[in-house]
Amino acid sequence: MDTVESNQPSNYLNQAVSSNLNEIHRIVYAGFGPRFFAYIIDLIVIWSLNSIITRPLLRVTNLSEAKLWIEIFSAANITQSIVFFLYFILMTFFFRATLGKMVLGLSVESLKGDHLTKGQIIFRELVGRYISMAIMGLPYLVVIFTKKHQGIHDLFADTSVIKDRMKKLNREIESAM
Repeated sequence: MDTVESNQPSNYLNQAVSSNLNEIHRIVYAGFGPRFFAYIIDLIVIWSLNSIITRPLLRVTNLSEAKLWIEIFSAANITQSIVFFLYFILMTFFFRATLGKMVLGLSVESLKGDHLTKGQIIFRELVGRYISMAIMGLPYLVVIFTKKHQGIHDLFADTSVIKDRMKKLNREIESAM
């Protein structure tokens, strides 16, 4: 008799969670708006890094006009691309968030387990982001239509961006399921 009564609250919680899962996902995971503003902040940071470090360094080394065949393969484009991808990879590796995400209280979480693996980070921030940008950023709009607000780069790496204040709730929901 005691076991039936002790299971009732957990069964009720499981039913409530499963019936309202889409609503819970909208609350827990960061949608397109916050992620877009975080990305804008990150682009400002990257632009600042390139303006303060990369461009002057290229001028000092007389490489600011160097290019291979076409403008896309210029020293400036290559170094700015390296800064762009390294920023996202290193910030996600060390902090689980870029400065833009930190300002807005967001972080990248693995959907496989507790820790982001190096492979997930590289795949998300390098391969996935490159593919998303190659098509003029349109794949970022996938965030609007997926349950856990995942972009193409998140789908590739089994990650999502979560609101920091909802991490505890998300852990409790995951353990209840």
